[in-house]
Amino acid sequence: MSEERQTGRQGRAADGDGSPETEAPLSIMDSPGETRIAHLPTPPVDGLAAGPGSRLAQGRHRFRAWWAGASPNLRGSVYMLSALLVYAVMVGAIKHVGGVLPLVQILLVRQIIMSLVILAFSAGSFRLMMRTTRPGLQVFRGALTLIAMLCGFTAVIRIPLAQATAIGFSQVLFVTIAAVLILKEVVDARRWAATLIGFVGVLIMLRPTSEGLDIYALLAVGGALFSAGITVSVRMLAATERTDTILIWQGIVLVAALAVPAWLWWVPPDREQWVWLIVLSLFGTAGQWLITRAYQVGEAAALAPLDFSRLILASFTGFVFFAEIPALSTWIGAAIVIAATLYTIRKNARPFPREPASA
Repeated sequence: MSEERQTGRQGRAADGDGSPETEAPLSIMDSPGETRIAHLPTPPVDGLAAGPGSRLAQGRHRFRAWWAGASPNLRGSVYMLSALLVYAVMVGAIKHVGGVLPLVQILLVRQIIMSLVILAFSAGSFRLMMRTTRPGLQVFRGALTLIAMLCGFTAVIRIPLAQATAIGFSQVLFVTIAAVLILKEVVDARRWAATLIGFVGVLIMLRPTSEGLDIYALLAVGGALFSAGITVSVRMLAATERTDTILIWQGIVLVAALAVPAWLWWVPPDREQWVWLIVLSLFGTAGQWLITRAYQVGEAAALAPLDFSRLILASFTGFVFFAEIPALSTWIGAAIVIAATLYTIRKNARPFPREPASA
């Protein structure tokens, strides 16, 4: 889910004044400096006649009126929770078909369908979407996305969903380090301490033994590491690039990189497997749109804690559909990582103190 979160933040940052009080029309295609149009409240519906159809219409009108009056963070929370539910279906589908189909084949089909959906709903031409001032960074971000997905989804297929999900939360900890090394951001001693404590939690989940570490758990860590690289690259692209430009460049890089391996290892899917491939692709696209809207509408500090509900969904999915029972070490390590991550997010959300104006 990392690239989706960050492209969502980029789309929101592209607004004129960065205010979350104005909600854009339903589109993920935002450009830097684009003026947003606020949704107006829906008029009352007292005049509607009674009947099943009119009751449904009244319900729709009431919902629209409630939605128009809801706070930006409440609307963002609805988008975020919807995205997490959709992603739970996608991840479960990947784990289901990943046991019989090569991962590169799954990712290729997913990316092709996602790119076609983006093109279908794009507000501009393909030439406009391809226009970028930083093609090298776009390709580099696409490569990071590919590696992050290969690592992360391999872990999802091979180890319990709860463990893979919990390790993935360490992405924020890696972002802290990358922000210092690459973006030259200043991190205080408390955030460094939170980062180190978070990595202790990751180590607990890895459960090192005399025989070494679980290679698939290490891949989950690798997925979080490269997802942190995606975050940093999107921060660097945010000032000049459109959201749809970032996504379509990602699609081109991934399709080009996955085409040959998928062709070499292609396993003809049966009808049921095709259904699951289409489902996970469409749900992945819907999840990307929902999480993009969430971060465009609500504040990142208010929405980020909701992301940890993924652990509950992953535990439920793993237990019900795959008979997985998370180990105690997973819960202990996850609690430490979540606490450290929440602290880091809250610290990052605080505005820097302004310097006193000179006389």
